[in-house]
Amino acid sequence: MEELKVKGEVVEILEEQSGQGKNGPWKKQDFILETPGKYPKKICITQWGDKIDQFNVQEGEEVTVYVDIQSREYKGNWYTDVKAWKVERGDEAGSQENNPDENVIDMSDMDHDVPF
Repeated sequence: MEELKVKGEVVEILEEQSGQGKNGPWKKQDFILETPGKYPKKICITQWGDKIDQFNVQEGEEVTVYVDIQSREYKGNWYTDVKAWKVERGDEAGSQENNPDENVIDMSDMDHDVPF
């Protein structure tokens, strides 16, 4: 799978959640990223474990988030997770690449009507 990344502004940071699983303790924190464009989209992105402190995302920041997208089925319903594995701020995103916009998810042209 190609590397996926999305750019936007962190508009909200949700409360950290934690628990005990079969592999030991876990913690996660979601944040809401709003994409730029005529019809901005809000995406709930999850950061897990040590990534919470490592990324240290703050409301109002402009960031590029590298994500893995995964869906799973539970009792006949499908759920999709957007998990952050890397976060870059400002000029960091273009400093290591020749084309910083390659593989960036451009959501500005997507239909703005939600079917539910």
